[in-house]
This record gives sequence, C-alpha cells and structure tokens, in this order.
Amino acid sequence: MKVRVGIGISTLPFASGRAFLDWVDLCEASALDSVWQTDRLVSPQPFLEAVSTMAALAGATTRLKFGMNAVVASLRDPLLLAKQCATIDWLSNGRLLPVFGVGGDNAPEFRASGRDPKERGKRADEVLELCRRLWSEERVTFRGEFYRYEDATISPRPIQQPLPLWIGGSSPAAIRRTVRLGTGWLAGIQTPAQVKPVVAAIKAHGAEMGRPIPEDHYGASFVFRLGPGDDAVASRAFAARARQGGANFDPKAYFAVGEAADVLARIAEYRDAGISKFVLIPLAQGDQDLLEQTRRLCAEVLPVAHTWSVPRG
Repeated sequence: MKVRVGIGISTLPFASGRAFLDWVDLCEASALDSVWQTDRLVSPQPFLEAVSTMAALAGATTRLKFGMNAVVASLRDPLLLAKQCATIDWLSNGRLLPVFGVGGDNAPEFRASGRDPKERGKRADEVLELCRRLWSEERVTFRGEFYRYEDATISPRPIQQPLPLWIGGSSPAAIRRTVRLGTGWLAGIQTPAQVKPVVAAIKAHGAEMGRPIPEDHYGASFVFRLGPGDDAVASRAFAARARQGGANFDPKAYFAVGEAADVLARIAEYRDAGISKFVLIPLAQGDQDLLEQTRRLCAEVLPVAHTWSVPRG
C-alpha cells in the first residue's frame, strides 16, 4: 500500500486559461500522482466547473490521473453525469478518478436552484446507483423516487471496469453510502484526528456488510504552504479559518505550513490513521506563487513521501 500524492485546487487561482495549462504541464512532467478540481457551481468566487475540467485534462495530459473532489451528485442528472464520466475515462485511456458527495445542508446551490436540501442524500443515492449501473450494464431499468429509466444504455463505457466511485462525507449516511456503492473514500478538509474514526467506521461497516473497501482506497486532503508560517498568505488563511471555528479552535491544525519536514509530518499523521492517497492543496497567491509551491512540493516532498507504505490493518 504505497503513499501517493496528488495536488488540487479549489477556487480558481489562475489569471488565465494559459496559466492553468502551464501549471498542468508542470504537474504532468513531475512525479505527482494526480490533479484534482473542487466542485462548486454557485459562488461569487471563481471556480472551474469540475467535469468539463476533467475533459480538458484528458486532452492536456498523457500520464496524470485526475479527479473531481467532490461532485455534488444530488445536483447532477445521472444519465448525463454517467455519460460524461464514461467519455472522459475512455478519452484518457482510464485515468479518471471521480469522487462524489451529497453537498452540505447550507450549500448555496440548493438555495439558488430552489431544491430541497433535505432530499439530497436520497437523490444522490439514486444518482450514484444509476451511474454505477450505466457504467457496467448493457441495459438499465430503474424505478426510484426521483428517476425512472427504461432500458437505458451508454456506449462507450469506461475503460476502467469498474470505474472508481469514491465517496466523500463523514456522516453515518456517508459511511453507509461508501460501503454500499463506493470503491473508495476521500475525506474533506479534516484533521488526522477527525479522519481516523471515519476510516475505522467504514472498515467495520464494510466487514459487517461483506463489502470491504480496499485498504489502499482511503484518501485525505489538506492545505499546505512551503515557507514561513508567519508570511502574509499563511496569516490571512489562518485568520479566515479561525473565523469558522468556536472556542478552543486551532485553525493551524487544518494546514501544513513550514518546511518539507512539516508537510511530511502531517502526511505521516494521516498515514497512521489509515490514509494512503492524498490531495494536497497549495496555499498560494497568484500564478507564480502557485507554480513555485508546486515545484517545491515535487522536489522536496514527493521523493520522500512516495517511498512510504501504509501498514495494513
């Protein structure tokens, strides 16, 4: 079970499409395992749409894997989503790593589109069940509360069989969804202490249901910055995070800021919690800063992290 590190972006940190593709070229030429795009449809801040970004990455790379972290399944049409993912996986010769969630109760997309967030879990379950079946079955007939399909088929189907279907979320419902429908689990921005009991719960529920998630299919995300912890970029990020917490909240627990050893120490903490796959999100301001953070990650962190294994158990 080897540790593998990918890199992700959430808000759009680039000034132009060319700058984004220059960054992708840097990632492609490195030892990074994968590139990730956050899904956010409604926001005053700029975000790239995640699925169409995957199509661009399929054409811009030949080696890198890539994924969306995490598509809000309850906001997507299942037939279109299944067809999009199958097409991207086929075009990339099997390099798509899709991750799905249900969205937060207060996600702006629900309010903006007039959808009931209370339905998001049940709706997402139907979307994911339909996608999973459309990716692998010749014809799909389905009678659900939200969707009804009759002899639906898509072609070409994904190169990867089964196509990875990773689940995000840490609630009891997300844990059950991961075991029932998923092939892996990816944490949100959570500390190692928050991740560890979720991994344990998924393993316990998987054993109970006779559908264990493979040991090397557990992932985590965290924000990093290589450089002084008291510089302006890091200080602003700490202050913004602190406003989200309450008493005794330590915003620095959600970041790894400092030298390569500090980032590696944080990876080791997650590894001890059972995590082997990582999406590291650079804390950077502007195109050049993001490129520099990516270069330093590749030069200083990957050569060590990619030699590590995760104990089984």
